[in-house]
Amino acid sequence: MPAMEEISAAAPEPHFLVATYPAQGHINPARHLARRLLRATGARVTVSTAVSAYRKMFPGAVADEEAGEGHQDAGGVWYVPYSDGYDAGFDSAVHDHTHYMSQIKVVGSRTLAGVLDRLRDAGRPVTRVVYTLLLSWVADVARDHGVPAALYWIQPATVLAAYVHFFRGTDGVDKAIAAAGGDPWATVRVPGLPPLRIRDLPSFITITSENDPYAFVVTAFRDLVDALGREDRPTVLANTFDAMEPGAVASLREHGLDVVPVGPVLSFLNDATAAGAKNGTAPPSDNDLFKQDGKGYLEWLDAQEAGSVVYISFGSLSVMSKRQIEEVARGMAESGRPFLWVLRKDNRSIEDGGDNDATALGGERGMVVEWCDQVRVLSHPAVGCFVTHCGWNSTLESVACGVPVVGVPQWTDQGTNAWLVERLGTGVRVAVSDKDGVLEADELRRCLDFATSEMVRAKAAMWRETARAAAAEGGSSERNLRAFVAQQVAAGN
Repeated sequence: MPAMEEISAAAPEPHFLVATYPAQGHINPARHLARRLLRATGARVTVSTAVSAYRKMFPGAVADEEAGEGHQDAGGVWYVPYSDGYDAGFDSAVHDHTHYMSQIKVVGSRTLAGVLDRLRDAGRPVTRVVYTLLLSWVADVARDHGVPAALYWIQPATVLAAYVHFFRGTDGVDKAIAAAGGDPWATVRVPGLPPLRIRDLPSFITITSENDPYAFVVTAFRDLVDALGREDRPTVLANTFDAMEPGAVASLREHGLDVVPVGPVLSFLNDATAAGAKNGTAPPSDNDLFKQDGKGYLEWLDAQEAGSVVYISFGSLSVMSKRQIEEVARGMAESGRPFLWVLRKDNRSIEDGGDNDATALGGERGMVVEWCDQVRVLSHPAVGCFVTHCGWNSTLESVACGVPVVGVPQWTDQGTNAWLVERLGTGVRVAVSDKDGVLEADELRRCLDFATSEMVRAKAAMWRETARAAAAEGGSSERNLRAFVAQQVAAGN
């Protein structure tokens, strides 16, 4: 029997804490990574997000939250909330974004530290903290507790390269962007990347208006790049894969970041469920911040011809004007294609009032729902095209499901994601109206014809196999993730 001193000196069992910003587009990849880590290591994995999001995900788990014990989902991942100072939730119509970002840093630092303390005192100390973007302060909390931290980058590596080189002023990138004066067609060279136009770069570094309501995000990304710069060799888990963005990954590594491509990080690609997803029976998602519509959209899809349905969704944050709704509906009616359209009431502008009857405008072929299980929809054999805002989660899901894309980017990383889609050959970016930025009906029909051509379908099928091979057992991303975990275990952290 080993001596007591040896037992007490033994390294604790691995325990990953994945801290995420309380938005659906951040929580989803955090949950997917948690499940991947659990599968790859068998270690304890805990996801921590703000109280308001936690309560929506687990409405019956309030007692657990108050007791500090957290909640375990059906997949074995634990969830423990931290407070961002807005436990009742953030309402953009009432609350100020800049104040929120200061509060989540101040209150979140204190309450996440409390999470680490409670887990340690319960005999389950965290051995590695992983945090998503907009939460650079989490690295400081981890450091204060003697726990190593890694950034989980949930956007393309190309976007991270753009931010890093912009804020560091590498090769005058920042000056070149400023000199472009917001011209969307001006070309900029980012080290290690093909030429990009201003419209292909993340919108937060091309903002020209001081009154932009989201200008505060620039500060958050600058803080993140600064935080990475304070580390000797910062580790970044990237939700991409080697074949998808080799130039961006190489550029970041050359400039001091240990980038580890581990994507596409999508739970339905796990070995136990990949076969079902391939056959259009991907398991249902759980614990979304939005409730499923319940209108029988899957049964409706079952009645459609293979590859015939256009799936339309602009994510959880985009707001569509009355004219945009009318143009999409008219374009779909004139196309003669069946469509499934996610159009929540809070996706509609105030001028529309949520009363626009999109189903009537789209004719008898369309079905409109408030929310749906996107993975199950994209995995369904009836779906042949995805009209999307090009959020990174949606982009990766379209690639992994082999569904061609019509990209309608609006802000943040979406323009870069649309650029990547076109480089892969799996879709096309729309041209919007110069007057009001609306995708008009004729342009939608043109892009649908292109995206559903044999050439694009073939490219989408090819990249589907490449993405799944990367995430599969023995694939490049799976090997990268296991090497990251093995390195931690070897270091005794």
